Amino acid sequence: MRRAVIRNTAIRRAAPHAVRRAARAAFIDRRTMETHIALRLRLDGHGRYEVRTGIRFLDHMLELVARHGAFDLRVAAHGDLDVDQHHTVEDVGIVFGEAVDFGGRPHTAVDLKVAATRVGDLQTELVHDFFDGFASAARANVHVKVLYGRSSHHKIEAVFKAFARALRVACARDKRLARMLPSTKGLL
Repeated sequence: MRRAVIRNTAIRRAAPHAVRRAARAAFIDRRTMETHIALRLRLDGHGRYEVRTGIRFLDHMLELVARHGAFDLRVAAHGDLDVDQHHTVEDVGIVFGEAVDFGGRPHTAVDLKVAATRVGDLQTELVHDFFDGFASAARANVHVKVLYGRSSHHKIEAVFKAFARALRVACARDKRLARMLPSTKGLL
């Protein structure tokens, strides 16, 4: 069972007069047989966060997204971590993507060049799954490429920081475009 309450996110906007007054925030509650994810996101935030996924390194990455994106983010995730981390990581990505729906064509390209199989308690191959889940649910294009570096930890941190900053720009309000649909097709 999935319940979503979305108020004026980046694309799902109310009438222009309501846009000026409404907070751009979302609450998503996703329950599957494998996970329960509750996420609250405020796009025009101050970088505040409270994140608990059961995977401490993933918590750290989401905290970086909140801080560097200037979003207020609360995530409570409970998954079948006794099986493995995949469902939790992917579903957190999906729920985060649902909260910011860009209404485009989803695509993901991830090239991390990470040699380690784990960073902290996170299976590094699942970073790709997080971004796949996000891009699919957000209907966004996400391209991540690490060109070089020594530390797997720092490579993954850099990816999440860059993602946060790109997301912040993508969600920023631009008064010049306030009444314009973000598509040359005329619809989303």
